[in-house]
Amino acid sequence: MTDEAARERLRRWRLVLGGDGADGTGHALSGRDAAMDGALTALYGTGDGKRAGTSRSAGLGASAPSVARWLGDIRTYFPSSVVQVMQRDAIDRLGLATLLLEPEMLAAVEADVHLVGTLLSLNKAMPETTKETARAVVRKVVEDLEKRLASRTRATLTGALDRSARVSRPRHHDIDWNRTIAANLKHYLPEYRTVVPERLIGHGRASRSVKKEVVLCVDQSGSMAASVVYASVFGAVLASMRSISTRLVVFDTAVVDLTDQLDDPVDVLFGTRLGGGTDINRALAYCQSRITRPTETVVVLISDLYEGGIRDEMLKRVATMQASGVRFVTLLALSDEGAPAYDREHAAALAALGAPAFACTPDLFPEVMAAAIEKRPLPVPDTV
Repeated sequence: MTDEAARERLRRWRLVLGGDGADGTGHALSGRDAAMDGALTALYGTGDGKRAGTSRSAGLGASAPSVARWLGDIRTYFPSSVVQVMQRDAIDRLGLATLLLEPEMLAAVEADVHLVGTLLSLNKAMPETTKETARAVVRKVVEDLEKRLASRTRATLTGALDRSARVSRPRHHDIDWNRTIAANLKHYLPEYRTVVPERLIGHGRASRSVKKEVVLCVDQSGSMAASVVYASVFGAVLASMRSISTRLVVFDTAVVDLTDQLDDPVDVLFGTRLGGGTDINRALAYCQSRITRPTETVVVLISDLYEGGIRDEMLKRVATMQASGVRFVTLLALSDEGAPAYDREHAAALAALGAPAFACTPDLFPEVMAAAIEKRPLPVPDTV
């Protein structure tokens, strides 16, 4: 190993270990490295200059000016993905959530889905002077998510809607050859080694009329914050498709229908109330009462399944909806974070009814919806 490589290795270990006396590495920090180390110690330090993974004592205190400077520092020295993790840790470890009620703080923060969840949980306590800034922060995140997700979602679901509308006299480009061949195998001519199709099966083209109805039923308990954000964005995207009638229902122990706000997902998010209990049965009862075409309806329940209502009634309601022709999908989370803690007994009971419960990433959601619309098996991750 060259001298330069050895110095770089010691430098990296010094930044990782932190603390006084160079932590036995024999390497002192200066300039940019010292500033980076100071930003890390302010969050993860123990007050004696050393790092600790569990200590809640650090150097930011509760001073808004010092936190604002720290936020500026970490954005200077670290990439955006690391900044978002450090912000989340600062909120969780140091109890800085209340400082987000100050407009100056919000202007300095790196906006992401988790920050939006924190802001929504503080919504009721937020002063009027902060709400405009908070909405701007939330809108930026929502618009970024729409750019990432909207085009693929529309393309995937448009294809699914086309394929779900079978026609018996299709044009050449609309013929479903796999289904057509399967339906005409009895007309196989051995001497010509070919099938002569007497009946063509094809994909219909989606018209302007409503083909499917989608109900998003979203748990707004505190642990589901990221899922609420993504569900509002997907709800707005689905609502923009003329062939899909979309309803968005959020719930805790009460049920709120936010369908009339789907043209603006920011309004949807500020209409939620993160936290509180959970009554899935009541929410599903409301959704069930709004279903008019069960065989053309997909109900997506997004919840960790910790039911505070009547468990047996909830399961009976799901079974009834499925028996009427509704396609029922259960998502433990709609986020990039994987499955949260969830009620495994309820998940197993739903799986026994043919509604497997699994966590879904935003990138997988269009495929899940396409499978539900076409009434084919859901792309359940192997880890579930």
